[in-house]
Amino acid sequence: MNNTPTNAHEYSVSELAFSLKRTVEQTFGRVRVRGELGRVVIAKSGHMYVDVKDDKAVIASIMWKGSVSRLPVRPEEGMEVIVEGKLTTYPGRSQYQLVIDRLEPAGVGALMAMLEKRKKMLAAEGLFGEEHKQELPYLPRTIGVITSPTGAVIRDILHRVEDRFPLRVLVWPVLVQGDAAAAQISAAITGFNHYDETDELPRPDVLIVARGGGSIEDLWCFNEENVVRAAFASDIPIISAVGHETDWTLIDYVADERAPTPTGAAEIAVPVRAELIDTVDDYGLRLKRGLSRTVESKKLSFAAAKLPRLDTVLSNPRQRFDLAAARLRPDALVRDIARKNDSVQNAGREAVLSMGRLLQKSRDRLAGAGKLLEAYSYQGVLERGYALVTDTDGKVVRKGKRLKVGQAVNLTFSDGKRGAVIDGTPKPKRHIQKPVPPTEKIQGDLF
Repeated sequence: MNNTPTNAHEYSVSELAFSLKRTVEQTFGRVRVRGELGRVVIAKSGHMYVDVKDDKAVIASIMWKGSVSRLPVRPEEGMEVIVEGKLTTYPGRSQYQLVIDRLEPAGVGALMAMLEKRKKMLAAEGLFGEEHKQELPYLPRTIGVITSPTGAVIRDILHRVEDRFPLRVLVWPVLVQGDAAAAQISAAITGFNHYDETDELPRPDVLIVARGGGSIEDLWCFNEENVVRAAFASDIPIISAVGHETDWTLIDYVADERAPTPTGAAEIAVPVRAELIDTVDDYGLRLKRGLSRTVESKKLSFAAAKLPRLDTVLSNPRQRFDLAAARLRPDALVRDIARKNDSVQNAGREAVLSMGRLLQKSRDRLAGAGKLLEAYSYQGVLERGYALVTDTDGKVVRKGKRLKVGQAVNLTFSDGKRGAVIDGTPKPKRHIQKPVPPTEKIQGDLF
């Protein structure tokens, strides 16, 4: 042990630690450092603890909650950044650290590289596949809009919807820039899909996620993984309208439809009401004309078609009847049976005789029915000297009491009709005097 006296100042632990702290802060003051982010931890308090490193050294760093909330891009491990802040020490752990108050990607190239890496990862999982795209409703009843409640974007969307086809629009206000924006946007997409709908607050049929133009840092929240995954999981079709036509973000790849601008999103979401009315009217007119042409064509076809004559309709049945009757005649049956072999001749003859007897009986019954009909016919009665009396209207007069004196009647005899008057006075017979021959004339007496 060296007991040599020394004039060195004796420090306490605290004195030395805080002395080093003052020395570091006074020597370096505010510094600007370029490096790659290593470990990134955001505590529940909102403070962010991060390592800034290169291939040879690591600087433990901290960023307070207020500065974290103003970040345009959410820091991620592997991101190349430029940070600014104050170099200091933490006496409680005997380490120096960088208190960061400004953090930005190391140029657009760094952001684009990280964006491309994330895009490839999500595409490999199938989030951008066309098979997952949903069809947009032609005429939605309600539109949900996720955007900032202030600014030109929401006004443009509402104005365009009002012009084209007025309907209900529900707005879910969110931040569209900054570190907290991504969490709000993803929560809004999920919220629209899962809230309990009512008549006053129905579930939207389509969602529009919109923001105006800006730099890649301004639009970065729409590249965040949680936003992309929320859009992929949405049961409601999504139209993305972020930035200008040349601005592409990852939500554009996962959305069911991409619009070049927020105004364009409103045009995609709803048709033009006036054009729709014109289209329906045109379809109605075309349908009416088509029906009219069909009716006229049927009228002409019906007029041109002629009903067949009765002889034409009955010709085929008559021929079939004649052929059948011919086959039933005894002589025809005999000829047919004669063609059979000898073993069936006797049976055939018996069948012919039976058929002949059956036909003869039918003829006899028909003749008897005819005579009976003739006997009951009033014509037969008239032949026996009777007459049929009818009035002038042709009605049969069965009782004479109903006839009035002088009433005209018609008498029908077997050989014709004559008129008559009831109780009429018969005309006197004219007495025809025979002429006296000249030789028989009597000459008067001269005396």
